[in-house]
Amino acid sequence: MQEFFTEMGFSEQVFTYFIMPALIFIARVGDVSINTLRIMFMMNGKKNIAPILGFFEALIWLLAIGQIFQNINNPISYIAYAAGFGMGTYVGMRFDEKLALGRVLVRVITPKPLPELVEYMKEKDYRFTSVGAEGRYGKVNLLFTVMKRDSLQTFIDKVKSLDEKAFYTIESVKRISEDDLNVMEDKPRFRAWLGRKARI
Repeated sequence: MQEFFTEMGFSEQVFTYFIMPALIFIARVGDVSINTLRIMFMMNGKKNIAPILGFFEALIWLLAIGQIFQNINNPISYIAYAAGFGMGTYVGMRFDEKLALGRVLVRVITPKPLPELVEYMKEKDYRFTSVGAEGRYGKVNLLFTVMKRDSLQTFIDKVKSLDEKAFYTIESVKRISEDDLNVMEDKPRFRAWLGRKARI
């Protein structure tokens, strides 16, 4: 690789202290981002995509660590490797937010029932269960629902508009009883996201 850049007119010092660390940084950003996506697809039961991402993750990591060993006396390479890991984590999290694949379980606890919220969920065709429960300070209402992650923020905004003191928890859901249908619903959104990225 060094010979390639040398033939392009770059000096050995420029390659060692600028080009090689930059390549290591980029490779590390790539493999950590892919790792984040791979875990996300595994958690959502996407068995076909996760192994492919794992292959490219391992390949890029081997290329990056190979260059580290070839430049073991260059401290800038270590800095680039660590910086790439940090940036890759951030980039992977951004991908996860944009894709918003999968489902989440939402629990909403309020001091009293919220009929407006129930009607809203019926209008949006959410599947939910609302039950009475006992809390620390007396009777409460407990509502369970599972929804797509891309609908979560809108739902939380609705809950807060009806009761800003409502207590809620959110958990990722790996599988539900209609998992095959859910995978098919997620594919068009994933393809649309890739299409938007390709046009940028």
